[in-house]
Amino acid sequence: MPRSDEASAFFYAVYSAVQEIPHGKVTSYGHIARLVGTPQRPRQVGVCLKHLPTDTSLQFNHTNVPWQRVINAKGVISPRSQPAGSQNQATALRAEGVEVLQGPLGELIVDLETYGWFPRRLPSEAANGEGSDDEDEELDEGHEDDGDRDGDLNQGEAEGSDEGTGEEQEEQPEQVETGRTGQRVGRGGRSGRRG
Repeated sequence: MPRSDEASAFFYAVYSAVQEIPHGKVTSYGHIARLVGTPQRPRQVGVCLKHLPTDTSLQFNHTNVPWQRVINAKGVISPRSQPAGSQNQATALRAEGVEVLQGPLGELIVDLETYGWFPRRLPSEAANGEGSDDEDEELDEGHEDDGDRDGDLNQGEAEGSDEGTGEEQEEQPEQVETGRTGQRVGRGGRSGRRG
């Protein structure tokens, strides 16, 4: 089934944003969602990365989108239905010089104080003069509240469902401008170019 224009714009924005994460750094699903203008969608960022194509002839694929640099807001590599998935991500991060430790419950952990990347806006937007100059500073990790507790994706949860979170879902805005692509994406099935 082909993607809607809205979904395609969201995938494009996510993949483009993930490409800007520096080598040897990590960020959260929620922070990528915030950077592309949809802070309420950290799970959908995980869905995009789950469906990253392996075909290297495509514009975005597993070799040019550093999927391994996106972890959950707790600094943990999100578990998957196949344990090898988390191990593969840890191996890819270690190859970039990121220290990945094993926690007491077997979880794979990255120190966000050392390796975290949380800019207020994407470097490409800062270079193009988008936004204000005082937004260039990185967010202080201790103050970042990216709402990414739902970014703790299990492979089965990465289908964009909000079921099972134990939280009431707020009504989301009809449209949210991404700032990255000029596309408007949001609930309600509408998309369009900035005028």
